[in-house]
Formats: sequence, structure tokens, C-alpha cells
Amino acid sequence: MKLAIIVPGGFDPSGRARVIPALLWLVERLAQRNVVHVFVTADAPAASVYPLAGATVHVLGGAARLPGARTLWRWRLLLRELAIVARSGRIDIVHGFWAGTSGVLAVLAGRWLAAPSLVSIGGGELVWLPELGYGGQGHWCSRAQAALALQLADAVTGGSRYALAPLEGRIRAHAIPLGVDCSLFDAPVARPPGPPWRLIHVGSINRIKDQETLLCALRLLVDQEPGVLLEWVGEDTLGGALHRRCDTLGLAAHVRFHGFKPSDELATLYHAAHVHVLSSRHESQAVVVGEAAAAGLPTVGTAVGVVAELAPIAALAVPVGDAAALAAGVLALLRDPSRRAQIGQAAQAWAQQHDANWTAAQFEGLYQSLYEHARCRHR
Repeated sequence: MKLAIIVPGGFDPSGRARVIPALLWLVERLAQRNVVHVFVTADAPAASVYPLAGATVHVLGGAARLPGARTLWRWRLLLRELAIVARSGRIDIVHGFWAGTSGVLAVLAGRWLAAPSLVSIGGGELVWLPELGYGGQGHWCSRAQAALALQLADAVTGGSRYALAPLEGRIRAHAIPLGVDCSLFDAPVARPPGPPWRLIHVGSINRIKDQETLLCALRLLVDQEPGVLLEWVGEDTLGGALHRRCDTLGLAAHVRFHGFKPSDELATLYHAAHVHVLSSRHESQAVVVGEAAAAGLPTVGTAVGVVAELAPIAALAVPVGDAAALAAGVLALLRDPSRRAQIGQAAQAWAQQHDANWTAAQFEGLYQSLYEHARCRHR
């Protein structure tokens, strides 16, 4: 099949920095059996086309000439690129990640090409957290984009049942988590006994990840287990505010900030950790849970995304914003190695069963179903 995949970003030509690893792993596998063209809608100074992960990436470069006209400008650029690609044979499926601008462009492109379209929810498109100013439902424009994308799509998917809950009763959707490349992270479940105890948190420093709660939980934890070190991986978007908060809580000796790490370097940190910690207020999936699980590492996290589904067998889930519960969950696993190993094994089994190969196969099956249905409809 010939696939057009429309994404907001995450396909830097380096294949390491400024990428969305789960999408890269998916595209790499889809490209083994299909012709794949990826169209990147993120602002770029100039258009470009280059090969990556077996696919052809088209960056829709150039700025909108009129304020507020970005979507229309991107639509014009997308039409131009799609027309070029279609010269060598029709496009069979258009797939948009997420239900924002890229999702709208995907469903419109599907109508223009007379091809089935698929939209995958991958962020906060269906939620609104007013205290954080986070979510697509907080502004009429993003609400309209999500509604249009979901209404016109021939199929809708999300990375967890949690993410799809707002659609229940309105739109039938498929829960297809984005799997990881297990070969990158695979490791024995067993870890050297502590102390020292190593925790790992992977996530950009921002409000939705609620790392204030993470630090408060760490303070409570260190009061009971002084030999704890948190390895923190993620780009800082808050100008050092949580670095300073770490200092005021007396945690400087217990936190190591790493900034961004590519997947191969991140794997080494997972392998050395005893517990992966997630403190987010919202996650549509939390691919990092799958990465940690592939390394045999249990997650203690808030009941969002896949954590809510894996608990209590393959993860420990605690209420959002509850530092005491988060600290207690981590402490319970640190002090009970057999339970920690049991959850780690269950998590690893889930990651291996739902890896990037599985995800690609699920999407290919859905693509085929949509394609065959469209052919029958047009006979």
C-alpha cells in the first residue's frame, strides 16, 4: 500500500534529536512492507524532502503570509506535495497524528484523494485542565479542529482506553498503543540490591508532567530512604524553575538532571534503575512506560494513560497530584524485591506483546480493512 502519514513534527533528518521515537519506530516497520510518505506540518524555514527510516519525509516549510492563516497555508503546501507523490500511483490511506491541525489536514486530504483517512489521538486534544491552561478543549479553534478531524475520519485510534474515554458513546475508536523497539531497551528484570536506589523519570520539564508532585514525593521518600538518586531525563521548558525547587527542598544531592537523551543512551539509564516514576496530570498513553517495561522496569505512576490499564499487575497506579501516595508506592517496591520483580516481569511481557512490530501490524490490519471497505463502497 501507499501511505501518507501526516504528523506535527518529530522526524528530524538526524533520526536521533528532535524525533518522536515511537512514531519513527512505527514508520520504519510500516516502510518494510509499504510505500510510506511522511508529511511534517511543523513550522520550518524552508521545505525539504529526505529519506528517513525507509520512508520519504516531506517538510511543509515556509511561513504563512497572513497571521492566523497557518492551517490554510499548510493545506496549500500539503496539496502540492500530495499531488507530486500521487503522480507515481494513487495514495491508498491517509493517517493523521494527532487530532489537531495534522488530523484535520489528513481527513481533508483523504476526501481530496478519495482515500480512507485515519486519525490517531496522541495528546490532550480531548481534555481541558484550566488550572494548567492545558488541553485542546479549552479553545474554540482547537475544539473545532478535533471535532472536524474525528467526525470526518473513517477510523479513530488512541494510545489507551483512558485517552479514548471522552469519545465513549459518540465515536467508535480503537485502542492501539504505540509500541517500542524492545531490542533497544531489553534487559534482565533483576537489579542489584540497594541502597543506593536508583529511580528514573523521563519527561520534558513542564506543568502537565506535574513534577512538583514528583519532587515532593521524592522529599518524602528520601526522609525514609536516604540512599535514593533520581535520574531525570527531559528537556527543560520552565527556565530552571524545578532545578531551583529541587534546591529549596534539599534534594540537590538526590537528583541528576540529564536533559534530552536519545533512545540508545536512555536505555542505559533504564537498565541501571530500580523503579520508573511517572507524575503526569494527563497522558494519552505515556510511551515511556513501555520503554521502561521493555527494560524490565516497573512503573509507579499516576492513574493516566496506560498506567491506569496496567495496574495493579504490571504497574502501580496512584491518584493524580498525591505526592504521599506516589512516595509510598515507590517505597513499597524498593523494600519488596520480589514484588518489584513480579511487576517488572509482567510489564516486560506486556511491552514485548505490544511492541513496535505489533503496533505496525495492528495499523496495517486497520488500513487494509478501510481500503477494502472503500473499494466495496465505490463499486
